[in-house]
Amino acid sequence: MKVCIYGAGAIGGWIGSGLAQAGCRVSVVARGATLEALQVHGLRLKQGGQLTSQAVACSATPADLGVQDLVVLAVKAPSLPDVARHIAPLLGPATVVLTAMNGVPWWFLQGFGGALAGRRLTSVDPGGTLAQALPASRIIGCVVHASCSVDEPGLVHHHFGNKLIVGEPSGEQTARVVQLAGLLEKAGFEAPVSGQIQQDIWFKLWGNMTVNPISALTGATTDLIMDDALVRGFISSVMLEAKEIGARIGIPIAQQPEDRHQVTRKLGAFKTSMLQDVEAGKAVELDALVTVVKELGELTGVPTPFTDALLGLARVQARVKGLY
Repeated sequence: MKVCIYGAGAIGGWIGSGLAQAGCRVSVVARGATLEALQVHGLRLKQGGQLTSQAVACSATPADLGVQDLVVLAVKAPSLPDVARHIAPLLGPATVVLTAMNGVPWWFLQGFGGALAGRRLTSVDPGGTLAQALPASRIIGCVVHASCSVDEPGLVHHHFGNKLIVGEPSGEQTARVVQLAGLLEKAGFEAPVSGQIQQDIWFKLWGNMTVNPISALTGATTDLIMDDALVRGFISSVMLEAKEIGARIGIPIAQQPEDRHQVTRKLGAFKTSMLQDVEAGKAVELDALVTVVKELGELTGVPTPFTDALLGLARVQARVKGLY
């Protein structure tokens, strides 16, 4: 099976390494230092005290790699417009695109959403270019429950977690999603098929839409954030707004904010991905994590004053740093 990893960062590198070890013909779209490292050393993964290396085809130009059976899209949301402009050479009539990304994707309301079904979310796809280049018919959604980091270009370190929840935007148990789940299981991942992948996306977002931007604003690890009662109370207020939005579009959350706080506490002194991006001078994923919640609040008639405050503060900080 021909598989292309578009975005060989922490998660993309981890998935690509597993698929290569499972016998797939893996190629990678990469640039700069990452591309050079892949050409010299292959795709390296540090996991469980072992270091493995997989030889992969790689290029900064997708046309060099040709049509694929599967494209794993593992970029940060701000990179998506550039991906949309260049991904076409990888896509044949039956190519599947697996979106292994944080936040609410552009195809979120396709095949689901009640009165909002089929609606384009302008906060994550302003001109509709993503939907045009990557229509929902190509997509299988993926929610990643794992922690990985990039130790150096082309070298991924897997810390914990091994779950990739996959699902069709329509919720159907198609032959292709079952086949993909089987391939991921063969590659060593836990890969349950979801009957409503949007629910899984929203539940993960419910936790990281708050702690991510707050960590970016403050420079604090998650333990310090959770230890401050005022900040924790503010986070709970944002989460209750998102919970109400989810209930109105058909993805209710049974938990209360305090339930999720207990899960976050177990991470210890954890540095979020958005804080890592700020420290590295990379663009932040505010729109896919927070702006889109504000938009969904407007569409469902749910007031979002706490979400708005979080978005405004995080947006100003990111603009001052040139990251938004």
